[in-house]
Amino acid sequence: MKHLCEVPATDPLEIYRARDGIYGVDLLAAGVAHLDFFTWLAENPSTLGAVCAHFAIHPRPADVMLTLFAAMGLVTESGGCYHATLRAREHLVRSSQWYLAPYYAALKDRPQTLDMLKVLRTGKPANWGSYDAEAWAQAMERPEFATQFTAAMDCRGVYLGQALAKKVNLSGARRLLDIAGGSGIYACSMVAHHAELSAAVFEKPPVDRIAREAVERQGCSGRVEVIAGDMFAGELPGGFDVHLISNVLHDWDEPVVLELLAKSHRALAPGGLLVVHDCHLNVKKTGPLPVAQYSALLMHSTEGRCYSLGEMRRYLDGIGFEWVESQPTAADRSYMAARKL
Repeated sequence: MKHLCEVPATDPLEIYRARDGIYGVDLLAAGVAHLDFFTWLAENPSTLGAVCAHFAIHPRPADVMLTLFAAMGLVTESGGCYHATLRAREHLVRSSQWYLAPYYAALKDRPQTLDMLKVLRTGKPANWGSYDAEAWAQAMERPEFATQFTAAMDCRGVYLGQALAKKVNLSGARRLLDIAGGSGIYACSMVAHHAELSAAVFEKPPVDRIAREAVERQGCSGRVEVIAGDMFAGELPGGFDVHLISNVLHDWDEPVVLELLAKSHRALAPGGLLVVHDCHLNVKKTGPLPVAQYSALLMHSTEGRCYSLGEMRRYLDGIGFEWVESQPTAADRSYMAARKL
């Protein structure tokens, strides 16, 4: 468990950003080379709904696209209406002498750019047609696949988990439930930094078995248990005074996010704390740019996106949580804490 308190001598931020932002350019290319979005917007300042109607695209990916363009300084929003900025008018509107769309035409037929266009038009992630939950569960029974899956979670969580654990105030807390906690790396990090804390990882089979093995390898099996269960089937287990939802909500669209937050609220006793750890956009959804780029990746590959601090606060307030705080952690991630009234 000691290694979960060690920090690297160097900052891996740019390595995270290189991976997390990889689909941002493809979303921009789809907007420029396929939709000629800015030529139209320059003449037609519009709401999100009007943008969706004109281009026959879906709200979730359209929201991600507009957020990316805002973070890049290409659109601005006022009163719910989006406008092309001077930068966009000079470089991405067809009538301008500095029009750059032909430069992006070379990317038009990239598979990833075409994937982005498909996601915009269907609202479904690019891997939707090939994803098979049963096949994935069977793959998790193969040691080599399970090892790769666990390593992918652990290599990120061993750094991000302790950054979170050092920042969040858990004074007085005794039992933490890590909801959809994967390998359990975040639960292990939390108990490594909080001596009075025990934790449980709530995961569905076969990941629960993988989590037990991973927790044991981390040397945390005495303080971190694993509970088999599905966060979508029934209620969450009771008896915990802290809930942690780390890098989970960004995989799901708003109705599912609201459902999971409501389940947390029902399972916590009054005074219980919910900690949501993720990449969050700012309140106005104008950045940060690395988070807007990461949201493009999530839009491409999952049913979700990055949510803003304003959206999350509205969700939590509506469900009955009392806002506590929000703090940055590491690698463009942050947490927000809310308490059940």
